[in-house]
This record gives sequence, C-alpha cells and structure tokens, in this order.
Amino acid sequence: MNILILGATGFIGSVVAARLVADGHAVTGLGRNPARARLKQPAIDWRQADLSRMTKPEDWEGLLQDRHAVVNCAGALQDGLSDDLAATQADAMLALYAAATRSRPLIVQVSARTAGAAGELLFLATKRRADEALAASGLPHLILRPALVLGRNAHGGSSLVRALAAFPLVLPLVHAESPVETLSVDDVAEAVSRAVAGGLSGDIDLAAGEVLTLAELVSLHRQWLGLPPARVFSLTPWLARPVTWLADMAGLLGWRSPLRSTAMTVMSEGIRSAKGESSLAATSAAATLGANPSGVQDLWFARLYLLKPLVISGLSAFWLLSGLIPLFSLEAASAHFLPFMPEAAATALALATCLIDMALGAAVLVRPLARRALLGMLAVSSAYLAGGTLLEPALWLDPLGPLVKVLPSLLLTLTALATLDER
Repeated sequence: MNILILGATGFIGSVVAARLVADGHAVTGLGRNPARARLKQPAIDWRQADLSRMTKPEDWEGLLQDRHAVVNCAGALQDGLSDDLAATQADAMLALYAAATRSRPLIVQVSARTAGAAGELLFLATKRRADEALAASGLPHLILRPALVLGRNAHGGSSLVRALAAFPLVLPLVHAESPVETLSVDDVAEAVSRAVAGGLSGDIDLAAGEVLTLAELVSLHRQWLGLPPARVFSLTPWLARPVTWLADMAGLLGWRSPLRSTAMTVMSEGIRSAKGESSLAATSAAATLGANPSGVQDLWFARLYLLKPLVISGLSAFWLLSGLIPLFSLEAASAHFLPFMPEAAATALALATCLIDMALGAAVLVRPLARRALLGMLAVSSAYLAGGTLLEPALWLDPLGPLVKVLPSLLLTLTALATLDER
C-alpha cells in the first residue's frame, strides 16, 4: 500500500514509519525538517511540509494522489513561536478530510483522550475538533487515543520523566499521586499496522492494564537508569508555578518544554484512558523499559535534560551582561583600543562589541535563532581571544583573567550546541 505519514520525524511517527516499511508498504514521510530523517531512514520518501500552512484542501491534493492510507502522528502541546495548534491540529486536518473525499484513503488519527477537566485546553480542544470532523466525514478511519507513550527513545513527557528520575538525592514531584497509564510506542505502531491491513477501525483507547502513580513511574525509570532508590519529595502545585510560567515564556520563544502549563494541567488529573473491552492489549511500563535496557547515553540524556535550559539562559545572561556593563563606562572600555586607533574609532569599536554581545545574548533565547547565535558566540569569542592576544597579550596575566574566562565560555557554548537538537 502507498501510505502518507504526517509527523513522521517525531517520536511516534518515526517508529510507525519504520514498522510500515518493514510490513512492505511504500511510505512517504511528511515533516518540517526531514533532512536528518532522510539519512536515518532512507527507505522512506521524505517530503518537507508545514501543516500549519496546509489549511486548504488544495494544499493536500498532490500529496493524496494514489494514497491508500494517511497516518497522522503530528501534534503540538501549546501555542508558541514554533507551533500553531489551531492550524496544525484542526484546520489542516479538516482541509485534509475535505481533499480526501475524492480518493477516500483510510485515515488513521493518533489523538488523545479529550474528555475530562483538561478537555477545554487548546491542545485537547483542537484534537477533539479534528476527531469529531473525521468521525462525521464518512471516510474510512481509525482514531487511536494512546496514554503516555514510552519507548527506546523519549520526547516531551517521557523525556521529563527520565530527567526527574535522574535527579540527585531526591525526586521532587508535583502531582506525585496522579494516576498514569502507559503503553509502548511499538503498541501504537502495531495498531496502525493492523488498521492498514484492514483489521481495525473506529475509536480505540490504547493503554496497558496497570495504573501507576507518577511517583511510581518516575521511580521505575530511576531503577531502569541504574540509579539507587531515592525518596519522593512531593511539591505543592503553587511551588511549580514560577517554573511553569518560565516554561510558557520559553514556549513563546519557540522552546517546547514539557513543563508548560498545558502539561501541568493534564498531569493534575492524571493520564487515564477510557479503555473498554474492545481495546487492544498494550505493554506495561516495566515490560517496555525491560525490553530496552538503558545505556550510559540514557543516563547522560536524563542528567542533561534539565540542565539544558539553564545552560542556554546562563549563556544568554553572560553575553547580555558582558555587553551591557561596559556601556556604563564606555570610555574605560574603549581605552584598550586607544594605543592602536583614534579615540573616536576606539569608542565606536567598543560600542559595536557591546551591541554584538547583547544581540547574541538575546538571539540565543529565540529557538529558531539559537543555533546561529551559538555559532556567532563561538566566532566572536575566538575573535576576542585572537585580538586580545595580538593587541594586548598582557591580559593573559591579568589576575581577573578576562581572556582566560573566555575558554570555559567556549566550552559551555559547545555543550549547548551539542544538546540543542530536540529530535
């Protein structure tokens, strides 16, 4: 069969795509940035597209030609610089359904449980709108509603669980007693495979038979990472509000933190399914983790995950302050250049370096600009070291070490670059 997968570069989509290829299907993967996926999964025909810009039926007509099935694994948690929930999760899907009425491919929608107190959140409201439209469309379809998906890799909520599990000494948790149902990402891929083969349709909740508390799930992941047991330290929700607010602000700048208010609201009532007798069997959390033993790379990821935003914000503060502070004494800052150029030129150069530093410090906070800002920091830092060494080598002997301190800054910037990718 000829199958189109939306969100094929994501945590769930990449596994579903690999399973369908293994089943012998011709798979086309859709993603915003598929360049790396094209190298990792060359058997897939990759196409670049942004769902938030595909809100008209004609945007889909070429992609749907000769397709037997379309699998939607795309989604976003909250609006921000990188995501538009209404466009991606609702408008684009309605346009897809309208375009599909002619060829009538099977539509497999990987959704979520949209009922409950959190159901009015935009994240779930847009999914519910798309689900209801699909159910009413008359198209052959399957709507899958998985609980928390675990697998060999991690993304979003599963990444946060791993990071919390690796926390030193104690496990600081908000909503520690909230119930959580899980399943393996391979269970989702199995369900999609069966649907494509004609074995499933309708609306199905996917979850294992067990219900863990968040504290139990995090403790299970800590054991999986090979770390000794740690005491759970329950935090009242109001203590997390500053972190949630900062995560929401980061979301507006394009960073997809699982600590944003949407995720915290969902977790406040737990992640449960409405699993019924017709639901598929699913793998427990212990079995999922046991089938994928952790390696040292998993421990590194878990420990670095919560350090990453601190590294980015620390670099931002360093560059912003390094540019701002000299402005209060621009004459003293320009004195270093006076032996080599006129006073006016020295002042202009000092002002330019201050503005460059501040621009880099601000740009690194904006997710689409972060990589270029980090590369700019490396280039400017190297230029400062080279210029300082040539023009005023005595600075290396300065007891305050203005040049020496650039070296750890370079290493921190390299660390930020190494951990910048999200998937």
